Amino acid sequence: MNPSNDVNRIVLASASPRRRRLLEQAQIGFRVVPSRIDEEAISGPDPESHAQILAEAKAEAVARQYPDAWVIGADSIVVIDDMILNKPESAAGAGQMLRRLRGRTHRVITGYSIWCESRGHCHTNACITEVTFKDLTADEINWYLETPEPWDKAGAYAIQGIAAFMVKSVHGSYTNVVGLPVCEVVQHLTDHGAITRRPEPNHGTALADAGTGHR
Repeated sequence: MNPSNDVNRIVLASASPRRRRLLEQAQIGFRVVPSRIDEEAISGPDPESHAQILAEAKAEAVARQYPDAWVIGADSIVVIDDMILNKPESAAGAGQMLRRLRGRTHRVITGYSIWCESRGHCHTNACITEVTFKDLTADEINWYLETPEPWDKAGAYAIQGIAAFMVKSVHGSYTNVVGLPVCEVVQHLTDHGAITRRPEPNHGTALADAGTGHR
């Protein structure tokens, strides 16, 4: 089973290696064109709106450059006590985040936006997953801070990596916590003809192809 070779039809407006890997696992042919928007200049009235506004801004900026492509923008945030935990800027900041999360349930919100400029198509939504951490000990937090994982992750952890040992339960989309709600994104692209799922000739496996789309 091979992903589509038509990588210009689907564009991921993100440099995140985690989002890239998720689409690769789903056998989607795509290219990466990171958005260059100033994220610090954009805000929303609440965490869910904030994530959606950022995702839409990322998708729109790239869609203007590639009007015939289906562009995927996304932004993931970690929220607890109505506070957004961004990527930590220091070991002290990362430790503070992990101490706030330990033994509690927090939300991971990923805003996602799918644009096709030439079709006048824009779909923006958010996926919310609840994640419960074990009651981490000080030694566990300090040990984790010595790994490279916390530094470019919202909330200072990577559920798909070493931090898996922290997680007691996940309620909702797992891939959403990694960085992209794959089920929702793929379903929307399929519903609008951007990709198709059909068996390969002489094989029973599924193939993700770039479709012809429709207006």
